[in-house]
Amino acid sequence: MTFLSSHQSPSCHLFKSCLTFLFLALFQSDTASSALIMSMKNHHGHHQHRRPMFQTNPSTCALFIGTWVRDDSYPLYQYSNCPIIDAEFNCQMYGRPDSDYLKYRWQPLNCQLPRFDGLVFLSKMRGKNVMFVGDSLGRNQWESLICMISASAPQSQTQMSKGDLLSTFKFLEYGLSISFYRAPYLVDIDVVQGRRVLKLEDIAGNGNAWRVADVLLFNTGHWWSHKGSLQGWDLIESGGTYYQDMDRLVALEKGLRTWANWVDTNVDKTRTRVFFQSISPTHYDPSEWSAGATVTTTKNCYGETAPMTGTTYPGTYPDQMRVVDEVIREMHFPAYLLDITMLSELRKDGHPSIYSGDLSPAQRANPDRSADCSHWCLPGLPDTWNELFYTVLFD
Repeated sequence: MTFLSSHQSPSCHLFKSCLTFLFLALFQSDTASSALIMSMKNHHGHHQHRRPMFQTNPSTCALFIGTWVRDDSYPLYQYSNCPIIDAEFNCQMYGRPDSDYLKYRWQPLNCQLPRFDGLVFLSKMRGKNVMFVGDSLGRNQWESLICMISASAPQSQTQMSKGDLLSTFKFLEYGLSISFYRAPYLVDIDVVQGRRVLKLEDIAGNGNAWRVADVLLFNTGHWWSHKGSLQGWDLIESGGTYYQDMDRLVALEKGLRTWANWVDTNVDKTRTRVFFQSISPTHYDPSEWSAGATVTTTKNCYGETAPMTGTTYPGTYPDQMRVVDEVIREMHFPAYLLDITMLSELRKDGHPSIYSGDLSPAQRANPDRSADCSHWCLPGLPDTWNELFYTVLFD
């Protein structure tokens, strides 16, 4: 994975001093950050389970608390009729044998979600630019929305452009652009002397691309915890100091506060709607949903074909959501939190598992090691995220 620098390299006469500072900072990083990390660990030391700290939904309808009910009118589209589903999300095409997971509708406790209507979306968003910003979970949702709209307007003329950072799908008749901007951490990553540097206080490089949007829907979370070969950076820069690593919740909070400040400072609230998608859960630990599960019976979501019953998930609520809650709550103009975490936790059946075009036959034969219990099948759960997005956007 390659990250391109958004800034020019330092002037040549500063090269030696910059290099010296870089390595001095590396050697001093553990000591320099210890007080900060201890402070943040104490700040986040109280574990929170199962329920978010707050909801931003101002209406009397608790959109994000409810149950999954079977509804044979679902799914809202067929994978074969969608112009854009990445292989890693296309479970039916790649051999998933069951289909009941497609037949569930989200039912909030005290209201009914309006059924998604792609023609209404096209009409109300005529001439607009909707942009998803974040990681592959954001791309998951972006593709879902395009599938849902296309099902209502199959004859509409469209245009697709793909890039390393920005991909855009246009419904030409309506002048509607729906884009995905890849920024797994939201904040910038620059290449400094051949090393990828995650810059926790810099976001201008990415942010300049977001200014054109009329609706922004952000997400982040999963990449902050990646280590080893999956880690997307070589160094972290914060406050002028370079770190080889730091407490990941500390890093997430710093990055989110930089994002929140960018939104408060740069977004014209009279023109642009801002949403934040809460943390999408994973299902790699079957003991969270099955008391009888052991490592000898199953190790992940493989073989799961039905959602959890009830309104709460027996596992723990993601630690990252405490950070998200606090940062959004302290914004001057808070983004609307689409709190899909709990309802998604109940969908242990919705992941691609081994039914992904990204896997080889040998990998499919070894689900204990290869199952994808992080992303979601399309059609599938992200369609519900977009039904909620549709409800809030037009309510």
